[in-house]
Amino acid sequence: MIGLRVEGLAHVYSAGAVRALDGVDLEIGPGELMALVGQNGSGKSTLVRHLNGLLRPTEGRVWVDGVDAAGRTVAQLARLVGSVFQDPDRQIFAGSVRAEVEFGPRNLGLTGTQLRAAVAEALAAVGLDGQEDANPFDLGDTRRKLLTLASVLAMGTPVLVLDEPTTGQDARGMGLVRAVIAAAHAAGKTIIAVSHDMNFVAGDFDRIVVLGAGRVILDGAPEEVFAEEQWPLLASTFLEPPLAARVGARLGLGSTPTDGALIRALADRGQQLDGNGAKPPYQPT
Repeated sequence: MIGLRVEGLAHVYSAGAVRALDGVDLEIGPGELMALVGQNGSGKSTLVRHLNGLLRPTEGRVWVDGVDAAGRTVAQLARLVGSVFQDPDRQIFAGSVRAEVEFGPRNLGLTGTQLRAAVAEALAAVGLDGQEDANPFDLGDTRRKLLTLASVLAMGTPVLVLDEPTTGQDARGMGLVRAVIAAAHAAGKTIIAVSHDMNFVAGDFDRIVVLGAGRVILDGAPEEVFAEEQWPLLASTFLEPPLAARVGARLGLGSTPTDGALIRALADRGQQLDGNGAKPPYQPT
């Protein structure tokens, strides 16, 4: 497991016209499950592209596994940080699903049985096993996105960066993405997701970092970030807390950012009312 750290990170695009990051300090411990949220243009994607060397700091430093990333090539960083782009068509290039998924691990030195096993395991994880010979561009948008996830999983990097992994996913795709994240985290990998899906980040991540105008404005557990007292700050970045958190606050249940937590809280309240002789909640027959 490896840790990541950025110190005073700033990035300026277009010869000084756009300051996308403005003095970000952030430490991500080994094995963390962290989501980056914020409005478009807040600096989320810019930040994560510094972790794999696709962008280099205008100011500040990026540390990957205790080493300054400035001294490493993109190829060297790719052994440590695997990134799945928001747009799969910016990542896919091969003529078959198998060749697409083989490319990364092959370049890391895997061959023969090890390579085949890595590819098979990654494709099975995203539900694309049996489609090895398909042309990636014949797949629908949802499956192309899952394919890019498989291509990074096959590399076995200790850090996974996922840019908007749930965008365009149907219920099955959402389930597969969640299962991949849970399995990778259980295996000790560091997971960083960029997302606009507040229900997803609230229910599947242990830490949420909110960016606004290139700076960190909130950083904490979901119940802290989505607590009612933070709603005005979230609104200033055009973000809304998950529905469950808003309903939970209105019912006096506290900050309950997941649907499951809200249902459990409502069930507990119903049991308490029933125990006090009150009418129990409606039960379908």
